[in-house]
Amino acid sequence: MDRLIVEVDENRCRDCGFCIQVNICRSPAQCIGCLSCYYACPYEARSKKIKEIKREYAEIWVDGIRYSVPYPSTIKEALMNIGVAFHHPSTGRISAPCSLGGCWACSVLVNGELERTCIMPVEDGMKIDLNIEGKEPLRIIHGPEPHRVGGKATPWWEVGYGYVEAAIWTAGCNLRCPQCQNYTVTYDNSTEPVTPQEAARMVTACSRKYNTRGVAVSGGEPTLNKKWLIRFFKELRRLNPGKRLHLDSNGTILTRDYVDELVESGCNNIGVEPKAFRVETYMKITGLEDYDIAKTYLENSWNILKYIVDEYSGKIYVGAGIAYNKEWMTFKELAEIGDKIASIDPSLQVTVLDYFPFFRRRWLKRPTVDEMLKVKKILEERGLKTVIVQTSIGHLGPADIKPKH
Repeated sequence: MDRLIVEVDENRCRDCGFCIQVNICRSPAQCIGCLSCYYACPYEARSKKIKEIKREYAEIWVDGIRYSVPYPSTIKEALMNIGVAFHHPSTGRISAPCSLGGCWACSVLVNGELERTCIMPVEDGMKIDLNIEGKEPLRIIHGPEPHRVGGKATPWWEVGYGYVEAAIWTAGCNLRCPQCQNYTVTYDNSTEPVTPQEAARMVTACSRKYNTRGVAVSGGEPTLNKKWLIRFFKELRRLNPGKRLHLDSNGTILTRDYVDELVESGCNNIGVEPKAFRVETYMKITGLEDYDIAKTYLENSWNILKYIVDEYSGKIYVGAGIAYNKEWMTFKELAEIGDKIASIDPSLQVTVLDYFPFFRRRWLKRPTVDEMLKVKKILEERGLKTVIVQTSIGHLGPADIKPKH
């Protein structure tokens, strides 16, 4: 039978160690086509190939019922072959939004232990239980660390007074940004995962140590594992009464109900990053190759930003994020973005990130300070009142923000 596998291009491999330290293959003897290493390799030394292999079968038990499934394959593929549905991540049910092994939203019980289905191979005799209600959700995180600037929705007037937030970053993302500024987190599938309660205690301890006004979670994409994130914010609220609890998200899979649950759980500070205005630009930024998926994600991020502003303005602090580099965005599109945000709320805080060379786009040139000031001026000319631009000398925005030299 034909099988999609990944092969290593030795001419491109730089022996950087990423595939043996961060994004580790769970089936080194025989590729199962999970593609995690393909997306994670910083030097694009992995390629997809269709290979003819001998069809074999493994016997597995799912909720006490015996099945014969094609082998080699991921557990996710085997479950889908017997009719198990993977859902939209906003439902909180089993889903596989990252397929990298970082978000743990696809977890089931495998031989009695919580394990990811997206990167783990099927093994003969494996016993799988789909009901994991009695288990605390898990997620790989990095941090916590104190931050002096914060994220896209950190209130601008808090910046410049020492550490503004204590933050953690969650592994796993549904986007494939070639210039990912946090790729060692996004593609990490090897760090020991933690429960939401453990993560909340860790970041709370950091906040108390550095006396921060806010506590934040970013990524990767935090919203991919709903159960984990909701319980994280509930525990954060319990440990940090009255404190600003900040979520930074790409907004692609958030729904109105999901947002409502987050706010009810204690999240009172949300940043959404639509990144662009045009689908083609969004595809260049995110690395998405399917136009329809990119269009859906982009439209959802703008729509959910508008919903949060319309429904929660004055109740929680909201910010929007834009990803700028002249390699993918023109000043004309920036003006379109400005008009779009102004139609939602001209006073909305807007942070423009000056994306610089990283991950697979090491050839990028970081925008100059003058270029970013031009970006700021264009947006302000469209009526936006609170524009902040990230630059090589710090964040520049309203007068109270002082450059970090």
